[in-house]
Amino acid sequence: MTPMEALHWRYAAKRMNGRKVPQDTLDNILEAARLAPSSYGLQPYSVLVAEDPVLRERIRHAACDQPQVSECSHLLIFATWDEMDGRHVDELIALTAAARGLDPMELEGYRQSLHAAVAGLASPEVRHQWAARQAYIALGTALTAAAAQRVDASPMEGFDPPALDALLGLEAQGLRSVVLLALGYRDTEQDRLAGQAKVRWPRERFLVEWDGA
Repeated sequence: MTPMEALHWRYAAKRMNGRKVPQDTLDNILEAARLAPSSYGLQPYSVLVAEDPVLRERIRHAACDQPQVSECSHLLIFATWDEMDGRHVDELIALTAAARGLDPMELEGYRQSLHAAVAGLASPEVRHQWAARQAYIALGTALTAAAAQRVDASPMEGFDPPALDALLGLEAQGLRSVVLLALGYRDTEQDRLAGQAKVRWPRERFLVEWDGA
């Protein structure tokens, strides 16, 4: 399947049949999310993988009782880092230097610019919103990777973040949940949306051609 065919095939499945996503396929989707771009390359978020059926049933109660949470194969929880400061910048610089065989001092100018950028995120809520936008880039990459492998993926904002954070003990891990992604296979008999035409704004409404005038 070409990337365009995969995107036409996918939709946000509302019911799933419980069939397991093979481990190598799951690993490919997770690796795609890890390789997603982020501002400054800081990747200020983590992805938690919930496979245990009992845990997913408990999460379902914090997610507006949406059935795909318990019917899916794996539930991914994208969560921002509660803290983002100079320590993370220095860790990224050290990682970059090691990966590229550089002396860290060669990256000193970049390190200072990153420190300034992070310091400019004036409050915890501003930092959270910035980090959440980065996590959504990874979410989109995971959605595309899943579609390319014919795995259904349902992105979900309909949940209670504080309740989910408390259930999973995320605060103690320095994390805040942002968005969920249910991975599995569509139940074509129970999902009324299965097989229906994809609806998007037409190209002429979606695109604005800028002519410089």
